[in-house]
Amino acid sequence: MAKKIFIAATMQNDGKTTVSLGLTAAFKKYFDKISFIKPIGQRYLIEQGYKVDEDSVLIEAIFGIKCDLCNIKDMSPIAIEKGFTERYIENGPEEDYAARIKSAFEHVASGSDLVIIEGTGHAGVGSVFDLSNATVARLLDANVILVSSGGVGKPIDEIMLNKALFDREGVNIAGVIINKVLPEKFEKISSLVKMGLGKKGLSLLGVLPYQKILDTPTMREIKEEVGIDFLYEGENLDGLAEQILIGAMRVRDALSFIKNNTLMIIPGDRDDMIKAVCDLHTGKLRIERKISGIILSGGLMPKDWTLNFLKQSNIPTLITKEDTYSVSSRIHHILIKLHPQDTSKIKTVVDMVKKHVDIGKVLASLR
Repeated sequence: MAKKIFIAATMQNDGKTTVSLGLTAAFKKYFDKISFIKPIGQRYLIEQGYKVDEDSVLIEAIFGIKCDLCNIKDMSPIAIEKGFTERYIENGPEEDYAARIKSAFEHVASGSDLVIIEGTGHAGVGSVFDLSNATVARLLDANVILVSSGGVGKPIDEIMLNKALFDREGVNIAGVIINKVLPEKFEKISSLVKMGLGKKGLSLLGVLPYQKILDTPTMREIKEEVGIDFLYEGENLDGLAEQILIGAMRVRDALSFIKNNTLMIIPGDRDDMIKAVCDLHTGKLRIERKISGIILSGGLMPKDWTLNFLKQSNIPTLITKEDTYSVSSRIHHILIKLHPQDTSKIKTVVDMVKKHVDIGKVLASLR
């Protein structure tokens, strides 16, 4: 029978998928066949005709996870589409969702040595349709690794709040992983959190340092999440946009602020600024900076000669009718997710979990 572990978090975006991905990579040393399931997903893609949570697609794509008696839908049995919650409240369940989850899990677990189960949001997410993370963990009889983020007091408070829900369902917390700890506070927080959790009867499995690369969007992600169109795709859609700069000032002043891997948001009628940025990227000025991308704002189209410079520069260029401030604000609020093509981010996650998580303790917690 396959061993299993449930990865939960105290809040959205605390790092469940980061931990799931890193542990999957680490466990490949110990298990021949690892499977993955996200019983309830809130963000889904269409794969092989099914609605499949994007994290299931990610893990399957990176590790090529297959199982003897399942298809990709079994890795994501319930996708919460628009209107699902409203229909549930008004009319009750359309089917036995618990039975569907158990059946999918059995298919995924068939022939596997280990199943990694990833929750969605905090312990109570899903309560509105009677399938909270705590309920699903009990349903699958799995121990839980709880992921939180930040400093000392806040994560411990949130961990204890979430623990109460798991306790009510009779689910055991195998241990805690603290994510996104600032490097300059890493040693101090690691020591204090270990002590604080120990006093609550909880084991600290690892502390992960904050990695800026994991919170930095690519041009491909900006295009998909903000929902704007490419004018030119350019040569590197997976380049990181480490800095966002609005090109509304004088060209001479703007050039002094531009660093490598900058995303420029420029009104479409600023031909002078657009040409200068292209020249900067292609090394035609005294200095050279690699530009991650350009967004032309305001629905304004540059002159033909400027468009020619853009095309020749190979800078990924998007265009939107939105004003500069609005599009900049939306980019800043993107929920950054890992994608199969994010090779540098994936390597960062794998190396970080291997270095900072006590894999031996995790192995001992598997049920």
